[in-house]
This record gives sequence, structure tokens and C-alpha cells, in this order.
Amino acid sequence: MKSIVRRVLAILPAILLQALWMYVLLSWLAPWAAAINLVLSILSFIFVLYIITKRDEGTYKIIWLLLILTFPLPGALLYLLFGNKRTTRPLKKKLAEARPLPARPDNSAPLYEELAGEDKRLAQTFRAVQNMTGFPLQVNRQADYYPLGDDMFPVMLRELEKAEKFIFVEYFIVENGHMWDSMTEIMARKAAQGVDVRVLYDDLGSIGTYSWSSAEGLRKKGIRCAAFNPLVFIKGTLNCRDHRKMLIIDGKVAFSGGVNLADEYINHIERFGHWKDIGFKLTGEAVENYTRMFAAFWNAFGGDPIPDEFLALPALDGQPDSRDGLVLSYYDSPLGSDAVSNELFVDLLSQAKETAWFYTPYLMPGDALLDAFVRAARRGVDVRIILPGIPDKKLVYRMSRSFYSVLLEAGVKVYEYTPGFVHAKACLIDGVVGTVGTVNLDYRSLFLHFENNSLFYRASLLDSLKADFLDTQEKCLERSFDNIELGFGHWLMDGILRIFTPLC
Repeated sequence: MKSIVRRVLAILPAILLQALWMYVLLSWLAPWAAAINLVLSILSFIFVLYIITKRDEGTYKIIWLLLILTFPLPGALLYLLFGNKRTTRPLKKKLAEARPLPARPDNSAPLYEELAGEDKRLAQTFRAVQNMTGFPLQVNRQADYYPLGDDMFPVMLRELEKAEKFIFVEYFIVENGHMWDSMTEIMARKAAQGVDVRVLYDDLGSIGTYSWSSAEGLRKKGIRCAAFNPLVFIKGTLNCRDHRKMLIIDGKVAFSGGVNLADEYINHIERFGHWKDIGFKLTGEAVENYTRMFAAFWNAFGGDPIPDEFLALPALDGQPDSRDGLVLSYYDSPLGSDAVSNELFVDLLSQAKETAWFYTPYLMPGDALLDAFVRAARRGVDVRIILPGIPDKKLVYRMSRSFYSVLLEAGVKVYEYTPGFVHAKACLIDGVVGTVGTVNLDYRSLFLHFENNSLFYRASLLDSLKADFLDTQEKCLERSFDNIELGFGHWLMDGILRIFTPLC
């Protein structure tokens, strides 16, 4: 709480100064109100045309159109600050100016030939993701699935103890407590032994849980630490948060999923009932994509660049020809024109023949994704979505529920996890292809944040995901028209909330 107060106090003078300037400006311009109104109307019309012709999500356009047409001056200023892609330029510039990663050969061609022989349409989907992100399709040697953060945490500690060269940590939320303190104790010992340990956390995501003094404490222990996109003053990059979650050890092992580094994620403390989250561990050359994801961000935002030798594929233990399906791990970026995960989910839903099952803590899809759910269900696909029964954010929970009636009418089955909060993010299509990562089914995650995701094909991890989904479903309440609120008042509220979902 003290950290949040300090941030608010830091930006309060700037806000007051801006308010004073606006008051003086408007008082001085009062005699020319009619002319100013005409100019603002013309500018609003130009803004409206610009937004309409942009390639963007329809719902997102609507909120800005309403805002600008209702409040021309503040609406236009807010759009220039927060709605325009130009506001992402500082982050894009840092990424462009960072030391480039060494080139690597693309050995994915034989894998695509193999995949196309089984399912040409699905091979096109994988290829599209690779073309948009630059991360290649790889053989999956081993991927272990964890149905709870409680299960994954002790494995993370054991792997940290094995570190010999480097430990890379990147998370949205870091909070002092049993989980983080246990990891820090090992990482400090490893740093003293000469292991290169680096921690990157999102400044806004950890604003109330991890302070600058906490980060300085890590540095004193020999651990390099940096905050992503520090929130010192109000900036246009406020929305472009690092929501990625990854732990990479020696380039041999990578952990990811929905689990942040705080005690509720391993049910060490209780918040919002039982915390249902999932994660996985990758082993083998597929870890390389995660190592390079972290390296690209650290070289741009973390300080001294990562040595190139850390990016070379290490010697791998086990049988070199062992394999367990395919995997393509990538990260989403709000800096480009492609919303990769949103397009991927729409594409996978369009190909589903039997089943399409999703985990998500928040359900606020854009028009294209919502329509994809509806179309899949209408053609007979068994579409299911598991959501929280106890919310962490009541307003967002209510917004998620505003989509229930549309989905239920189409035949989508919606379940709420009655023991507590679901923070898992995954999808499973026909039991043969699916994703596990950090991507929620809301606008902020799909369009405005940096995320990471792993797309699996015919991996045994998907069998574990299926079993976990069915087990979790047994603990859920299925929603139907008999147990959701209906009527004009709720319809009106749903409509209003749906307009504002892109901002939440």
C-alpha cells in the first residue's frame, strides 16, 4: 500500500499542474467559444474518420467514437495519449535499439511438411503464428503439466538448485512472501557461486507488492533486477504491460503458465477461495524460444546485454530422438498490427470439429472472437468455458457475465468454479491441439499487453490438460438461462458494460 501511495504522490503535482493549465486556457479562450467549437467539431469529424478506417477491433473503436463525439477535446486528447499506436513508440524504440540476438537456423520446414501431411489447415495456422512472431515450430521433447501452482512450485525450487550458468525470471507480479522468498534464497546462493541471475518484473503489475527498495535488496545479493516500463509519471505506455510469466534455467528448462510469484498462486494464503491456476515445464530444445523471449526484453529494458553464449542451444540430456508432439512458443506484442493470440483462437475455433474447451479468469472478447465461439457452437462443436466462481475484481466479473446470454443462446456451455478463483489460461481443441500460457480472453490481454503462449500439437500435456479440465468441471456450477439474471435492467446494464470492456 505504501508503494502505491508513493506513486500517487509522485504524479499528483503533474495532474494538478495540468488541471490548472486547462482552467487558465479555457478562461482565456472563452470569448472565442463559437469558433473553437467549430474547429473542435471539424477535428472530431477527422478523428472519427481516422478511427473508422483503422484496422482495429470493432468494440474498441466504438468506445473511442462515443468518447470523442460526446467530449471532443478531452476525448481527442485521451485518444492521442492512450488510444493511438504512436504512444507505444518509446517501447518500440527501445526494442529496436537493443543489441540484436544472434541469428539461428530455422529447422522447422520438415516439421511443417509432417504436420501438413496430417492436417494441412492446421499446419497453415502454425505457420501463420510463426510468420507473425518470428518464433519457430519445434519438436517437443518433454512437457510436464501442473494442474495447480501448488504442484509446480516445488519443482521450480528443485530446478533452481540445479542451475549452473544462468537463471532468468520474468513475471507480471512479484510479491515478498513464502514463494518469492524461497526462490530468492536459492537465487542469491547461486549468484554467489557465479550463476548469472536476472529478474524482470512489471512495475505496474507489482505496484502494490514489490517496491524499488525490494529490487535494490536483490541487487545487493548479486541478482540483476529491472522493472519493466516504470510508472513514474503518467505515460502513454500505461497499457503496454509485461504480463508474461517465465522462469528459464540454463536454457534446459522453462516454466510458464498463469502462475505469478505470490503466495495466493500456490494457495499458501487464501484470497478469493481456492486459487485454481495451471502451468507447465518444458525440457529440450523447445526451451530456446523462451530463452530468446527473455533475452530480447532484457537487452531492451534490463541493462547490460545477455551474453550470446547463453543463447546457444545447450547439450541436452536424454535420448536425442525422443519426442512428444510439437510445440510453438511465442509472445504477443501490442506494438504491431497483429493480435496474434486473438487471431489464433479465432482460427482454432473455426477448425474445431468436436470440442473446444477454454480456461480463462476474464471473459471480455472482441467481436471476432465472440462470433467465433458462437459459430463453433451453432455448428455442433462442444464449446465449454470455465470461469471463476469467486471473483478477484467484481466489476470485471460482472462484465464477463454480460456475455453469458449471447454464448448460452448459441449453445456454449459456461461453468463457474465454485471453490474459488480460476486464474488458468488455456484452450484445448479436439484433444489434439491446444495452448497454455498467460493470455486471458479479455481485450487488455489480447490487444494491449505483452503475453506469452505455447501452442502444442499431439503432446501428452494435452491429455493432462483434458483430464484436469474435466476434473475442474466437476467442481463447477453450470450456468444456464435458469440461473442467470435476465430482464430489461440487466440487458441495459450488460449493454453499457460491454461498451467499456476494452478499457478494463
